[in-house]
Amino acid sequence: MRHEKAGFGAGSHSGLSTVVVVPRFENVARLDGKVALITGAGGGMGRLAALLFAQQGANVVVADVNAGAADAVVAEIESDGFVGAGVAVSGDVATDADVAAMVAAAVSTFGGLHVLYNNAGIMMDDDDNPVTTTEEVWDRTFEVNAKGVFLCCKHGIPAMLASGGGSIINVASFVAHMGAATPQIAYTATKGAVLSMTREIAAIYARQGIRANALCPGPVGTPLLAQLWSDPTRKARRLVHIPMGRWAEADELARAALFLASDDSSFMTGQSLIIDGGIVSAYTTPE
Repeated sequence: MRHEKAGFGAGSHSGLSTVVVVPRFENVARLDGKVALITGAGGGMGRLAALLFAQQGANVVVADVNAGAADAVVAEIESDGFVGAGVAVSGDVATDADVAAMVAAAVSTFGGLHVLYNNAGIMMDDDDNPVTTTEEVWDRTFEVNAKGVFLCCKHGIPAMLASGGGSIINVASFVAHMGAATPQIAYTATKGAVLSMTREIAAIYARQGIRANALCPGPVGTPLLAQLWSDPTRKARRLVHIPMGRWAEADELARAALFLASDDSSFMTGQSLIIDGGIVSAYTTPE
C-alpha cells in the first residue's frame, strides 16, 4: 500500500507541497513461497536458520553430512507446524555428486531454488601457523570451506536461474578482514577465498536476478567454540578484543542470514555483512 504525506522532502521550505511516498510494511512471512537450500543445517547456526526460514515461509532443504542430524531438524520443522516444509539430504559439500543431489532434491521436492545458504564449514584442531600446519589440514579445510562453496554455486546457480533468480549467502568470517596472532592459517585463507568468490559471483550474475553476499560472523557461542576455548586463558585472550564483551548468539547470525535471503536486502549484492560485536572496527576496547 502507498501512504502519501505532503509537506516533507526537498522543496517544502519554499511553500510548495511535495508528496513523499512512505512504504507501508505488511506483516507477512518474509520468505513466503521461496525454496532454500542450507548446507551444514544439522546443527548450530545452520539448524537455527533452517527453523527460522521455515517459520518465515520457506520450504527448506536441510543438507548435512550427518544424515541423522538433518532428519532431526526436519522433524523439528514438522512438529512446530511452520509455514514452510523441510526435506533432509545427507552429503559432503566437497563431493560433486553429493552437492548435485542436494540441488536436485530442492527442485524435485519443492519445484525450484531461490535461496542458497552455503553455511557448511570446518575448523580443524591442528590448523595453526604456516610452519606447523600440515598439508592434510590445509587440503581438507580448502575442500570443505572453499571448494564446497564453489560446488554449491556450480550446481545451485543454474537451478536459481531457472527459478527466476534469488539470493546466495556464503559464510565467510571476520577473519577474512583482519589477521590474528592466534593463527588458524588454513581456515583464514579459505574465508578470504569465500569473500573473493562471493564478489565475483555477485558481479557475474547481478543482471540475471541473482544476488550474492558474504555473511562474516565473529566468534559465535556454539558448543564447538565452547569446546575449543574451554581453557579460560585462551578464551580471555580472544574475548578482550570484542567491544561488546561477549560472543554472538547463533540466532543472531540466523536473523542476519534471513535478512540476506529475503527481499529486505533486494539492492544488496557483492557485500560483506560483518556480525562481530565490533571487532573489526575497534583499535582498543572498553575496560
